Amino acid sequence: MEISSFPFSEDYTSLFQDSEPMSFSNSNKRPRTDNFFDFEHDDSSIQELLSEFLAFDSPPEVKQAHHVPSVFSTSINYTKVNPKMNYTSYADSGNSSKIKRARAEADDESPSVASRGVAHRRLWVKDRCKAWWEQVNSPDYPQDEFRKAFRMSKATFDMICEELESVVTKKDTMLRLAIPVRQRVAVCIWRLATGEALREVSKRFGLGISTCHKLILEVCTAIRNVLMPKFLQWPDEHRTNEIKREFEFLSGIPNVCGSMYTTHIPIVAPKSNVAAYFNKRHTERNQKSSYSVTVQGVVDPKGVFTDICIGWPGSMSNDQILEKSALFQRANQGTLNDMWVVGDSGFPLMDWLLVPYTQQNLTWTKHAFNEKTEDVQRVAKESFMRMKGRWRCLQKRTEMKLQDLPVVLGACCVLHNICEMRDEGLREEMSFEVFDDEIVPENNVWSVNAMSVRDQIAHKLFHHAGNSLL
Repeated sequence: MEISSFPFSEDYTSLFQDSEPMSFSNSNKRPRTDNFFDFEHDDSSIQELLSEFLAFDSPPEVKQAHHVPSVFSTSINYTKVNPKMNYTSYADSGNSSKIKRARAEADDESPSVASRGVAHRRLWVKDRCKAWWEQVNSPDYPQDEFRKAFRMSKATFDMICEELESVVTKKDTMLRLAIPVRQRVAVCIWRLATGEALREVSKRFGLGISTCHKLILEVCTAIRNVLMPKFLQWPDEHRTNEIKREFEFLSGIPNVCGSMYTTHIPIVAPKSNVAAYFNKRHTERNQKSSYSVTVQGVVDPKGVFTDICIGWPGSMSNDQILEKSALFQRANQGTLNDMWVVGDSGFPLMDWLLVPYTQQNLTWTKHAFNEKTEDVQRVAKESFMRMKGRWRCLQKRTEMKLQDLPVVLGACCVLHNICEMRDEGLREEMSFEVFDDEIVPENNVWSVNAMSVRDQIAHKLFHHAGNSLL
């Protein structure tokens, strides 16, 4: 290590010019006195000499500067530095000149910062472009373009943000500002609507990929906890009577309180229990291995879900899923007495579940009955078509964890209900065809009494309609 020379003063030798040479012989030895360091004498030369030595011996005076911690902190992943300091100069710890220059700049700026009373800090946060979101969030953004991006109008979007604000809002911290509620909700809805990869969501909203994934799950959970009790519930007695009248007007079948349908949501093959999620029918049709989870739902005449059962493996049949549902438990408790839920041929005939005839060589009466049940069944199927067309994340295989998937699917059903209730139309190019095979169960009649009731309904429908059914 190189050591610099001692900084002698230029006029240091001049201090001794006026002093006489000293002799060290005994004869000329001066008597010892204690007045050599007596400062009362007017010896300015000696005083200047001592002041020079004292100045060299004292530590250098250091200006008070802002504390600049090292950027190589292992306990935290951010660094506080002076606002205008070139913190990149600390990358080379051996370059002392750059460090001194940075400290000098900090010293020059310290009085102005202190006078303003503002504590500046700089964080290691990647600066991302948010131009697209800022444009979409502006009041001047066209309504049609907003609806195309989020599948709903600005008024509906604002209503959802207001409902979720108390749950989704986060507080600002000393490290960074919290993401606004509107941006949090927009990240979730745009991802569900487009089905784009998280990398694309990150680019659109100027957020990290992991942050977007976390926001989607948080908002979907808030939708399930806050909005589902308001927008997806089994109807009360008054609403049930209205549903019965509307379905009877549509099909002529009395006491129908809902139309039921089951659809499959494609997924990536899970790491465990693969056989349970294997979808045999979809594999045969698509000529490649298909895996899925199911969504079973009951809708009213407007296509609004009143009951859903989500997340069962794709290898299960409709009747097996039905036995696992809350609707089945509700029916066993007598809630659905004197009411009908109309399903397709994949469901069994029960005291509260009405299904079409499945045998060959049907009579005109049974054929007419099947046409009427198909009219009711079409309401549920078209509702699922609109839901999948509106939320394109349901059309493609999702890589989301299976334990998180029911929350996302439930949020899609709730958002679908909100759009249907608020008459949010669906663009024609967004329509989607649903292909779900109906597998007739081996035991398709679970109630003998229901067989006779179904025959009576079919007979009344045929004779009431007359030749118009032929």
